Amino acid sequence: MKIVLFGAAGNIGRPATEELLRRGHTVTAVTRAGHVDGLKHEALTVTTGDVTDAAVVAGLAASHDAVLSAVGPRIGQENDRATIVGAARALIDGLRRAGVTRLVTIGGAGSLRTPTGARVMDDPDFPALWKANAEAQSEALDLYRGVHDLDWTYVSPAAVIAAGERTGAYRSGGDTLLTDDEGNSRISYADYAIALADTIESGSAIRRRITVAY
Repeated sequence: MKIVLFGAAGNIGRPATEELLRRGHTVTAVTRAGHVDGLKHEALTVTTGDVTDAAVVAGLAASHDAVLSAVGPRIGQENDRATIVGAARALIDGLRRAGVTRLVTIGGAGSLRTPTGARVMDDPDFPALWKANAEAQSEALDLYRGVHDLDWTYVSPAAVIAAGERTGAYRSGGDTLLTDDEGNSRISYADYAIALADTIESGSAIRRRITVAY
């Protein structure tokens, strides 16, 4: 497939780019700086672009089969809502203009439900630093849920996502936070990238939010 990947230099975007290239896809990687340090591949093109600008999204997405958005603001350094909700609006509009229907986007874990039915982000112990990001991710998900003419999938990670081993193993679910037998909810960037690539390739979970974790 020919895939546009926004946020290709980030903690999630970098391993996602590598995963897609490993699988033989052609990737147009979009970053703030116009490069992905140390990554070169014959099937990789790197460019700059503003994911919150629908015209830019449309221009980059044209002639591609799918778009993967791994864009997220730097926690505590940027306006979470402007980046996350702005990107959602522009991706929806831009893909419509480009005539590209397949979109997979990373999401947040804060809007997932606990076994009690409450949202993770509403727990009193939820980190204050992450609250604005979680609220913006929840708003973006609501926007996607109102879209019926694009084949979008919103992929929420586990409660904890961090650097770690690429195992190739993960579980997937719906709107409820996944935990292991000890109550932990986690996944590595590398395995989250595998889940993103699997979702694009399979064409599954159309117009749904899913979550992945160990």
